[in-house]
Amino acid sequence: MTSLPSRGKSPLALLLFFAVTCLAAFIGVLSSRNAPLIYAKIVQPSWAPPGSVFGPVWSTLYCCMAIAAWLVWRQRERLRVNVCLWAYGIHLIFQAAWSWLFFGLGRADAAMLDIMLLWTMIVWLMLAFWRADRLAGILMLPYLLWVSFASVLNAALWLLNGSVLPR
Repeated sequence: MTSLPSRGKSPLALLLFFAVTCLAAFIGVLSSRNAPLIYAKIVQPSWAPPGSVFGPVWSTLYCCMAIAAWLVWRQRERLRVNVCLWAYGIHLIFQAAWSWLFFGLGRADAAMLDIMLLWTMIVWLMLAFWRADRLAGILMLPYLLWVSFASVLNAALWLLNGSVLPR
């Protein structure tokens, strides 16, 4: 007799984590339709990456984030991970909000506050995920590194362009 796969290893659950994570990405993208035009208009530091870098990087990071959350979810029978998963969902709101603040409203100052809160949440999530599943914690590390870089870039763009970005 073959046993059914454990609920904790469900591919359907993995798809759900991808769907929720991609929904946050999509919400951010809605405000970023003009991002290439806005990004080209603003004064940038010499070390700013070209706009074409952001899509592939974020796509990869969203995949890592979804897999990490799913790996933590798989530990729910062994550990209490509900707080981690709620925090993951809340952090996605801050993730999506950054695009709305920066590109949608053109507010580099508000986006800076958002990304600082986001960075703090990612550090907490990475450590909490690490405790639940080491691979999950490792999968969050590239995200933390990129958001660290993005925070510095956001600060530089704010300093070079002011609080309200050229449209």
